[in-house]
Amino acid sequence: MWVTGFWALISHWRRKPLQLLTLVTGLALATALWSGVQAINAQARASYDAAARSLGEVQLPQLIAQQGDSFDQGLYIALRRAGWQVSPVLEGRLDIAGQSYRLVGVDPLTAPEGMVPVAPAAAPDLTGFFTPPGQIFAAPETAGKLNGLATPVLVSDALAPGLLLSDIGIAQTLLNQPNRLSRLLVLPDQPRVQAPLTDIAPTLQLRAPQSGSDIAALTESFLLNLTAFGLLSFAVGLFIVHGAIGLAFEQRRAVFRTLRALGLPLHVLVTLIALELLALALLAGAIGMVLGYGIAAALLPDVAATLRGLYGAEVSGTLSLRASWWGAGMAIAVLGTAVAAAGAIWRVIRLPLLTPAQPRAWARAGEDRLWVLCAAAAALCALALAAWLLGTGLIAAFVLLGALLVAAALMLPVLLHLLLGLAAGLARGPLAQWFWADTRQQLPGLSLALMALLLALAANIGVSTMVSSFRLTFTGWLDQRLVSELYVTAGSDTQGSDLQAFLTPRADAVLPIWHLRTRVAGLPAQIYGVADHPTYRQNWPLLDAAPNAWDRVASGSGVLINEQLARRQALWVGDAIDLPGGWRADIAGVYSDYGNPEAQVLIGIAPLLRRYPQVEKRQFGVRIAPDLAPGLARALRDDFGLPADSIVDQAAIKAMSLQVFERTFTVTAALNVLTLSIAGFAILTSLLTLAAIRQPQLAPVWVLGLTRRRLAMLELARALMLALLTVLAAIPVGLLLAWLLLAVVNVEAFGWRLPMYLFPWDWIRLSALSLLAAVLAALWPARKLASTPPADLLKVFANER
Repeated sequence: MWVTGFWALISHWRRKPLQLLTLVTGLALATALWSGVQAINAQARASYDAAARSLGEVQLPQLIAQQGDSFDQGLYIALRRAGWQVSPVLEGRLDIAGQSYRLVGVDPLTAPEGMVPVAPAAAPDLTGFFTPPGQIFAAPETAGKLNGLATPVLVSDALAPGLLLSDIGIAQTLLNQPNRLSRLLVLPDQPRVQAPLTDIAPTLQLRAPQSGSDIAALTESFLLNLTAFGLLSFAVGLFIVHGAIGLAFEQRRAVFRTLRALGLPLHVLVTLIALELLALALLAGAIGMVLGYGIAAALLPDVAATLRGLYGAEVSGTLSLRASWWGAGMAIAVLGTAVAAAGAIWRVIRLPLLTPAQPRAWARAGEDRLWVLCAAAAALCALALAAWLLGTGLIAAFVLLGALLVAAALMLPVLLHLLLGLAAGLARGPLAQWFWADTRQQLPGLSLALMALLLALAANIGVSTMVSSFRLTFTGWLDQRLVSELYVTAGSDTQGSDLQAFLTPRADAVLPIWHLRTRVAGLPAQIYGVADHPTYRQNWPLLDAAPNAWDRVASGSGVLINEQLARRQALWVGDAIDLPGGWRADIAGVYSDYGNPEAQVLIGIAPLLRRYPQVEKRQFGVRIAPDLAPGLARALRDDFGLPADSIVDQAAIKAMSLQVFERTFTVTAALNVLTLSIAGFAILTSLLTLAAIRQPQLAPVWVLGLTRRRLAMLELARALMLALLTVLAAIPVGLLLAWLLLAVVNVEAFGWRLPMYLFPWDWIRLSALSLLAAVLAALWPARKLASTPPADLLKVFANER
């Protein structure tokens, strides 16, 4: 009985291979986009974990300088003599062949286990690691780029890309920081009695172990954005699966009736249906995982460039296949199939024996559920309101966004039903009345595809509006911030002093750009000193400022902070902020700082030197007439001897910044295109499936004198009209999505809020593409209808329908 029932069920797919293709393709595409995004996220997190593990950043407390980003090595020696079990670390950026790498120096004899890729006991010649020229460990993809380096490079799979590890003495030489340390790792085994830290090293402070690396915390917002896009794409794909399963159940009502009439128990029928769907889910999931791996491999280089450009995070550009990723992808494919089929299976369970034999039972049941859609949409709107009023953080922001998007999608069939009813009431003539009535009858079968199209269009409009608004704001902001004609960097503080003396008589102004890296309010931060010059007063973009803000900055009675720091710590003009060295400063203004993930504080150059004399004095902005800038650049190279890569003009910085910006949104643009493509495929599959069961509705109209060609044209017109109504509904939904992304999600994710601009031409272009996709999707079913043999239409009057 079980085997016979199973073969009876799957015989449907042999007779309807196109429907089988629709189901498998829809689920495979949904799984591909979701699993591809998850593969990218898993690779990024693996890189963060490798970096944190290799540097001991997560597990151990650390001693760091209260001021600046380094301190004298003598403090380490004093602590060791006093019984403190600590291990020194020096960190800096090393430029090799035009690329910047993160170099970390450690002491292999005191470093915690696992920090050095090769344990000292396993190394036959440990002296080679810490005696000149030393050794450098690097990830395989990084090691291949270090050709020509005097220090030998060893390959280690335990290190993150872009990270170099060496002995601390070798690192001090390579970074030109003799006798300097960045931090001390406090080892777990400490003596019971220790001299107080304040007596030995009062300039150091203890930082507790972190729950995760700073980079991982910063980039989590970007990865969550990718997850949201993957989830949206998966949801759109499930619309295809849900529609294909529902219509397949409608077409198999006679099979269900016959099996039940022959004595097959209901629980056996449901179990066989579940096994059938499980087999299809495993097949489609396997195909989707292969496609997802290809998508992830294609997009990962751009994601890595984005994380590197926005956050300085080094992520491997090659993809590793993980068993957990494969298992999670297959599980989501099975779960998605179960969700998509739950409604259809429930109707099989609840309907009496002969009810499935009634024509178009599923379609009419869809019409009866409009009030359920209204109730669900109202509940989601209430959830969105609660998230808006009560929620905080990025999760609440995405709950708000997702609830409103799904509510809008659920309300689309209700809105279309009302509009079609209004059109039917205004129609004159039998053909027009039939057209609108027939369209309303088709609506339940097409509603899922139209909802998928609405979500895809709204996502495209919302994201493109956000990206375009960001581009306009970002370019305008660059024009304000990058006003100096040249930016130059000296090799040392001594050369910096000589460089300033060289430039002063040759330029209109020489503006120091001196800063130190530290922590402010518990966040990684940069403290910049700026000169009291009209360049800043006239061009620096302030979001809010106290009276005489720049005068207070110059005198040291106030500071400016960037928007990221202001929003993350709920600080604004009039508040006070604690800075390193026991300085509590008043906030005189808040400025926009797009693209910077870190906190930033702006103070006058004189207060900077007075409070942080150890700051490096190597970078300058040069104001000069634009036509004289090339000549001054040549003089810096030829007369002063400054390397060419230490002189950057304004245009080059803008071009580099915009290049990073464009790569940042390559991934989201690709996901938008894929999501819209899936929505178009949903329309195609729905129309094809509906075409197979619409002959009983079309045959009487054909018999009454309407030609097959005319019927096909009406089918095209119907698809175009429904797509147009969906586009018109998607525009306000997309604009609401854009506002939420700019004003809510962007603030929670990145720390800055952007103004919203409108781009009507983008809507027109996207609408045209959507209508073209709808026409192309309807063209095949319409062509099949136009070429249907008259004998097939006449058979309608000879069967049970």
